[in-house]
Amino acid sequence: VNACVDVVLSGVRLLEALGLEAGDGRNHLVLNSPQDLQEAFSHFMEKGAAAERFFSDAESFQRIARAASEHPAAQLYVGGNAALIGQKLATNPDLKILLCGPVGPKLHELLDDNVVVPPESMQERDEFHLILEYQAGEEWGQVRAPNANRFIFSHDLSNGALNMLEVFVSSLDEFQPDLVVLSGLHMMEGQSKEMRHRRLLEAVASISDIPTDIPIHLELASMTDQDFMSNIVHQQVLPLVNSIGLNEQELLFLTQCAAGPHASLPAWSGVPDVGAVSDILFWLLKEHGRAARRASDLTRVHFHTLAYHILATVDGYWGNQVAAVAAGARAAGTQACATETIDTGKVFLKAPLEFVTSQLEAPTKVSFNPDEPVVRWHREGISFHFTPVLVCKDPVRTVGLGDTISAEGLLYSEAYAH
Repeated sequence: VNACVDVVLSGVRLLEALGLEAGDGRNHLVLNSPQDLQEAFSHFMEKGAAAERFFSDAESFQRIARAASEHPAAQLYVGGNAALIGQKLATNPDLKILLCGPVGPKLHELLDDNVVVPPESMQERDEFHLILEYQAGEEWGQVRAPNANRFIFSHDLSNGALNMLEVFVSSLDEFQPDLVVLSGLHMMEGQSKEMRHRRLLEAVASISDIPTDIPIHLELASMTDQDFMSNIVHQQVLPLVNSIGLNEQELLFLTQCAAGPHASLPAWSGVPDVGAVSDILFWLLKEHGRAARRASDLTRVHFHTLAYHILATVDGYWGNQVAAVAAGARAAGTQACATETIDTGKVFLKAPLEFVTSQLEAPTKVSFNPDEPVVRWHREGISFHFTPVLVCKDPVRTVGLGDTISAEGLLYSEAYAH
């Protein structure tokens, strides 16, 4: 239920246009000023990590948004996880997509014809999100980016309050979907604690109204509030959905918030260790997924990081995992390079060619075989499908990559009726 216009441009160019000088990096959970923006951008650029933050000062944000959207190098795209997943699925001519985010005039113009927007979702002004990109090896002051990535920030109250969730759920009766995709919970972090708690309970009540025979996928995104994430995992949203999509930052934050395996790890070092990722995915489905003793519908996790993807599923609930994880990996390579098919001259392999399947259990050692690019293993009723990603050498556009990956993986996944 989150939708906006993404203003995409070079982070260094925008900060220089705003008159901000290169300086020391520092992590800010909320941005209160242009100085906070400079420090947070430098902090994450140095790590080469994706991050998303709320900008609290509306007036200051509007000035920055105006400067960004009018910058000659700026590009305007469909934005927001829900709209991006919808837009990706809409490229399939046989699909009709219902989108219930706050849709302003510019966003409406950018959306695919296969995307249906109810009149109640239309609003007079667009919500803008600023995506500051940087390239591998790019320098700003003392900072040098180890790889290409982006820093996202917004002052978005409409998406932050999940304003369109009830409109969405009430539209499902008429639309009769085969699949429901939810996203935007991370946008609530800009709200006060009380408002967020109340709205989350209302969201849970709304999601509970979705017929149980329709599979629900939840796309997670960058979050910083441990209590909020803990609520989502333990008693609120996770038990209501069948599937989730997330990246390495979100996976580590999730295990830290819920005292899962490898929770003491402060950050990933380079490419996330496959065994450690596999342990966390196993714990997530074993402890918080579908089980006889637990009221949870969660049976599928699609994990994506730059170098590889893993699709973990509870046996008996999903089919076609090989095609699904491969399709997601292929989509990552083609979208980042902006090519129709994988161009082998423009991509490289960053995934480990040997790895262990667990850091906690007696592990299986895997040597990668290029003739079988999807590796499978089992662990106590849970199947894992791993595939490397052909990483784009000079990415044209990194924003929305996770949404494209999840959308493509869902398109190829078969949910068994229960």
